[in-house]
Amino acid sequence: MKIAVFPGSFDPITIGHESIIRRSLPLFDKLIIAIGENSEKKYFFSVEQRKHWLREVFANESKVAVDNFSGLTVDYCRRVGAKYILRGLRTSADFEFERSIGQVNKQMYPGLETVFLLTEPEHTAVNSSVVRDILKHGGDISHFVPKTIDVSLK
Repeated sequence: MKIAVFPGSFDPITIGHESIIRRSLPLFDKLIIAIGENSEKKYFFSVEQRKHWLREVFANESKVAVDNFSGLTVDYCRRVGAKYILRGLRTSADFEFERSIGQVNKQMYPGLETVFLLTEPEHTAVNSSVVRDILKHGGDISHFVPKTIDVSLK
């Protein structure tokens, strides 16, 4: 079984995340959207809220599971039997950053492959930090998050 992990903070999930996940589904038998928890990082939304939104957005996708973890992503992948990490790339800077992490992950877990999908051009500027900033300043984020969570954020 081809199990992939898509790790991230998803604080909140964006239309870019949604696109990468939906486009990756034909590649894997199971995709675990894994919310990484870092005790030293301050999140805008609770883990439970983020899990709720992810489950809501992918409610009709039987291949998708939602989980959370702390620690190294490679250790989580081992624990759940994943052989793939899914990552989205928006820019060349993303590629350089993700490539180095992917190479280190491969050294730590030789059976793990990192799969990159390019963000669709219209989603290149969208990321969770920008969405949070818009939200903090009372802006309309409906164009940047999946339709199913639009009302929940207002």
